[in-house]
Amino acid sequence: MTSHEWGRVAEDGTVFVRTAGGERPVGQYPEGTPEDALAFYTKRYDALALEVQLLEQRVNAAVLSPDEAAEAIKGVRAQVVEANAVGDLGSLAGRLDALSPVLATQRKARKEERAAKAAESKTAKEGIVAEAEKLADSNDWRGGANRLRDLLDQWKALPRIDKASDDALWRRFSSARTTYTRRRKVHFSEQQEKREGARVVKERLVKEAEALAGSTDWGPTSGAYRDLMRDWKSAGPAPRDVDEQLWQRFRAAQDTFFGARDAAQAEQDQEYAANAVVKEALLVEAEALLPITDLEAAKRAIRDIEDKWEAAGKVPRDRIKELEGRLRKVEEAIRGVEDDQWRRTDPEKSARADDMVSKLESAIADIQRDLDAARAKGDDRVVKELEDNLASRQSFLDMAKQVSADYS
Repeated sequence: MTSHEWGRVAEDGTVFVRTAGGERPVGQYPEGTPEDALAFYTKRYDALALEVQLLEQRVNAAVLSPDEAAEAIKGVRAQVVEANAVGDLGSLAGRLDALSPVLATQRKARKEERAAKAAESKTAKEGIVAEAEKLADSNDWRGGANRLRDLLDQWKALPRIDKASDDALWRRFSSARTTYTRRRKVHFSEQQEKREGARVVKERLVKEAEALAGSTDWGPTSGAYRDLMRDWKSAGPAPRDVDEQLWQRFRAAQDTFFGARDAAQAEQDQEYAANAVVKEALLVEAEALLPITDLEAAKRAIRDIEDKWEAAGKVPRDRIKELEGRLRKVEEAIRGVEDDQWRRTDPEKSARADDMVSKLESAIADIQRDLDAARAKGDDRVVKELEDNLASRQSFLDMAKQVSADYS
C-alpha cells in the first residue's frame, strides 16, 4: 500500500481519496505501480482544480450572468463531490461555495442597473410621447411625419419597462401618431381640392391671356394683363403635373403681347426723338432764368416756355423723367421766389411786426423813466433790476425791428 496526503492505493490496486466524510474509492489501477496510480488520479484532480479556477475567473469577471454562473457552479460542484480523483476535494468545494456572495453582489448590481436603465427608458419614452403629442397638434406636415418615424425607431431601441407603464405610454404614443396621420391626410386632401380649384381658375386665366395676346390696344390690355397676373397669384398652386404647363402658356401669351407692345413703342420713340431735341432747347432757355433776378419777367418767360413745351409733343419714354424733372426744378425755383416775396410783403404780418415794435418802444420809454428816478434816489438795487430789464427789452426791440424791416 502506498500513501499520499489525500489518498492511498490498496494492495489490490484500489485507489482511495480522503475527504471530510472519510475515505472512498475512486478507482483501480492494477497494471502500474502505486505511485503511477496516485499520479494518474492526482492529474485528474489537477484538471478539476483548473476547471474550478477558470470558473472563478469567469464569475469574478462577470463574464456569465448570475444565473448562468450559478448553473455552472452547480455542475462543477457535482463533479467535485463525485470526482474520481485524489486531492483536496473539500477545498475545491469550498472555493465554489465562496462564489455565492459574489453572485449575490452581482445580482444586486444587475438589479440596480436594470432599475436605472428602466428609469432612463421610462424618462426617454415619456419624452418621446410628449414630443409625439405636440406633433399631433402641429401643422408640420413634412417634417412631422419624418420626426414621428424617428421617434418610433427610438422607441423600439429602448428597453421595456414595467408592463403597465410601458403599455400606457405606448397607447399615448400610438394615439398621437394616429391623430397626426389623420390630420395630415385631411390636410393634403384639402390641399388637393384647392389645387384642383386653382387648376380650373388658371385654365380660364390662360385662355383669357391667350385671347389678349394679339391686341394692339396697348394701355387697356397692359392693365388687363396686370389684373390677370394678380388673379394668377391669388389662385394658388395647381397640381404639379399641370401647374408648370399652364404657367408656360400664360407667360407665352404675355410675352407675345408685351413683345409686340415694346416693338411698337420703340418705333414710336424714334418718332418722338425730334420732340426731345426741341424740349432740350426749351430747357436751356428755362435754366438760363436761374437765379431769379426779375420775378415778373421770369414768370412771363416760363409761361411762354411751357406753352411751347406742350406744343412740342411727346418724347421717348426713357427721356420723360429726365426732361420733366429739369423743367420742374425751374418752375419750383420761380414759385419759391414768388412765395418768399409774398411772405415778406404780407400786410397782416407787417402790421403785427410794426405793432410789436411800437409796444416795445413804449415799454422801454417807461422803464427808462423809472430808471432815471431810481438813480436820482440812489436806490442801487432797483437801478440794477431796471437796467437788466431795459437790456432785455432792447434786445427784443432790435429783433422786432429786423422782422419789421423784412416786411417793408
